[in-house]
Amino acid sequence: MTLRFPLAPEPEDTAREKGRLLFAGPVTFVKGVVAMAGLPPPDRVEVCFAGRSNVGKSSLINALTGRKTLARASNTPGRTQEINYFALGEDRYLVDLPGYGYAEAPVAVVAKWQALLKQYLAGRVTLRRAFVLIDMRHGIKAVDHEILKLLDRSAVTFQVVLTKADKVNKATREATIAQVQGALAAHPAAYPEIVVTSSEKGEGVETLRAIIATLE
Repeated sequence: MTLRFPLAPEPEDTAREKGRLLFAGPVTFVKGVVAMAGLPPPDRVEVCFAGRSNVGKSSLINALTGRKTLARASNTPGRTQEINYFALGEDRYLVDLPGYGYAEAPVAVVAKWQALLKQYLAGRVTLRRAFVLIDMRHGIKAVDHEILKLLDRSAVTFQVVLTKADKVNKATREATIAQVQGALAAHPAAYPEIVVTSSEKGEGVETLRAIIATLE
């Protein structure tokens, strides 16, 4: 029996080197966007990162780029509800979406963010893949399913990235992976490989770099 959502394999040497070169090159914060009219021109491949609050998104972006403070640009006051664009060289955008699941966020703010997110996912023709970050300690929760359903409806391919793998023991790791594999079966837009990462230990970083670098 073939597992439907296996863990992503180690990248081949060519893809690994392509990923290394991409993230070793210039990585710059472009702008924060609060309306579709503010999006940069759709002139290059882009990927986006989504995840609930405190999932470790900034840490992973910093680990990918090798720049410890890069993602702080998206976490400063006033930018928490923006779509933040980073340029990877001259032919890629890495897009940092606001963390979702803030219980204390005002209803109007949440509604505005959800509307912008829906417009972005449905209308960005250069978006090749959404990476949905899930905390290895908790697995997929109800709030994550809402985002996954939105990606399904928008026909945007998404790939689950498990974060904080170093924070759990083997049994919890295996249980969470199994839970995620089962949950993804309900989502037609799910890419059939899961990436396991640890920003602190570097696990999965080369794999994720290679995936982003080889998307066309």
